Amino acid sequence: MQDPNLRSDEIARTERVGNAGISVTVAQVADDELVAAFETLIPQLSSSNPPPGADMLQTIIDSEASTLLIARDDRDGGRIVGSLTLAIFTIPTGTRAWIEDVVVDSDKRGRGIGQTLNQTALELARQAGATTVDLTSRPSREAANRLYKRIGFEQRSTNVYRFEL
Repeated sequence: MQDPNLRSDEIARTERVGNAGISVTVAQVADDELVAAFETLIPQLSSSNPPPGADMLQTIIDSEASTLLIARDDRDGGRIVGSLTLAIFTIPTGTRAWIEDVVVDSDKRGRGIGQTLNQTALELARQAGATTVDLTSRPSREAANRLYKRIGFEQRSTNVYRFEL
């Protein structure tokens, strides 16, 4: 379903913020660096879910339905400072996309990393033929909610349901 060319580093969006650069690329392999980054990032996103290990990260990377984006900041020596997962799927009413698990290292927020991750995901969704991109965000994540609105997301009037398995 997804164009394999979208999964290469060549499609990476690089955006300059101030005098330093933020680069967003598609994760290719669940190496020690990626695992260590998620050990730092996921606890900042969720206290109820443990960070994924190498096997789970590789499953996400290898999935046709998801794209794992990672952000690096030149001001931190190119270290991974954020991530976002983009799910793209086709249903009877069209191709849709969903953004999940957006997280930027708390010490690096305010540098445009979250915006660059989201804009890259929107570009990839558009290239894949998605007609809409959805996401959810807890009301307590005030800065994230302001970012989503600034980028152009509109709050929907809908109910979100969950069934625990």
